[in-house]
Amino acid sequence: MADPKGFLTTPRQEWPRRPAAERIRDWQEVHVPGALLPIIGTQADRCMDCGVPFCHEACPLGNLIPEWNDLVSRADWRAASERLHATNNFPEFTGRLCPAPCEAGCVLAINQPAVTIKNVECAIADKAWEEGFTPPRPPDRLSGRTVAVVGSGPTGLAAAQQLTRAGHTVAVYERDDRIGGLMRYGIPEFKMEKRHLERRIEQMRAEGTKFRASTAVGRDVPAGELRARYDAVVIATGATAWRELEVPGRELAGVHQAMEYLPLANRVCEGDMACSPLSAAGQHVVIVGGGDTGADCLGTAVREGAASVTQLDIYAQPGTARDEAAEPWPTYPRLYRLSAAHEEARDLRSAPAADADARLFAASTLRFTGDSEGHVRSLRLVGVDAGRRALPGTERSLPADLVLLALGFSGPDRKDGPVEGLGLELEPRGTIARDRGFATNVPGVFAAGDAARGQSLIVWAIAEGRAVAAAVDRHLSGGSTRLPAPVGPYDRPMTA
Repeated sequence: MADPKGFLTTPRQEWPRRPAAERIRDWQEVHVPGALLPIIGTQADRCMDCGVPFCHEACPLGNLIPEWNDLVSRADWRAASERLHATNNFPEFTGRLCPAPCEAGCVLAINQPAVTIKNVECAIADKAWEEGFTPPRPPDRLSGRTVAVVGSGPTGLAAAQQLTRAGHTVAVYERDDRIGGLMRYGIPEFKMEKRHLERRIEQMRAEGTKFRASTAVGRDVPAGELRARYDAVVIATGATAWRELEVPGRELAGVHQAMEYLPLANRVCEGDMACSPLSAAGQHVVIVGGGDTGADCLGTAVREGAASVTQLDIYAQPGTARDEAAEPWPTYPRLYRLSAAHEEARDLRSAPAADADARLFAASTLRFTGDSEGHVRSLRLVGVDAGRRALPGTERSLPADLVLLALGFSGPDRKDGPVEGLGLELEPRGTIARDRGFATNVPGVFAAGDAARGQSLIVWAIAEGRAVAAAVDRHLSGGSTRLPAPVGPYDRPMTA
């Protein structure tokens, strides 16, 4: 540790955000450009270089956090980049999109604000690109073996990069017209500008990875044909089967899934259209679901000029301090957190009916009502207790011209894709079944990421991509691999 007293003398300081009134007028990232590097060295000094760094355990990638914190505090950016990329293929993605379970596991977080690990990670990644520390790394020689990766989200890209660098010829198949999966069309531009994604894709192309966009396995390429063509296949399609809300009025026009809404806004940012056909402009918007996807819808609707936006969360409003009895350190606690989107809604008073920022907590949807033309006009809700039981006298209605369902995902699509085409076995909860080596019931076919694990975090997605790459490399080489496997298929986050 560069400064043994850094955690005592330096308070936590995060990357500042641009004023809400300014940033909602564009789709650029919410943070102040150039404001991170001046503060990040002293923030890295707060790392205590613990004898047992629980941040390692909290992060499924096993990031060498104390090591690169120390290097950043000494301004050795090249070495910091080497340590960071040793465990993470895409730190500029996680540095922007991950909720940072590593910070919940920081030893300093026992009784002080944690080290700003996520900000340090992002600073290293951006500095590495700026200084040219991340050149393509094509293999010295090819193995002669071929691998198809189905899905180009963080799991698929991580698996493809690892396998390409190991010398295998890898092709990534993506059903959408651009590579990137959820990062392309699910994550709004204001959370991560797509230039970061494009830069990595170009790096991978230079290393030898092939990309096949607009190619749906099962529709454009029969799944069986794909399996016959390649020595191994990795299924990394993500959890795209969204959960439904079975209440009266669900059939009304104007009630849509979040993943019908968000991709259209991203396509506007890509220049594909001038305006989204589901634009929230001038609409009263209600988002059902209190998670990150709901917050993404919130920030998008605010930027589109919604008349009002309210987000419903079925859980009670959490506190601002960890409940040591229920969620002891170093587990990731459920706390009241203010995302950039919630901050914008609060500052701009976008949700006059909300309890806090844009959210109504402990609220359950009863039904939707519409007008004579069959379009949704209001949402009826009721307050609930911790057991999700309705509380008498709490029913109320919200105006709703556009309702977005952000209730999570249950697993991969079952029809017209690799699951059905290859005859993959599923777990009872709808995810792809696999053994301890990430192998499915079909020889030579492996599964990783949300398609097999279930909906999870981007760090788990990348960790699974790296781990399944090691399993595939071992399969192709006859039993050995030099690729790292940070997680197993049955590993789960720390819980009490």
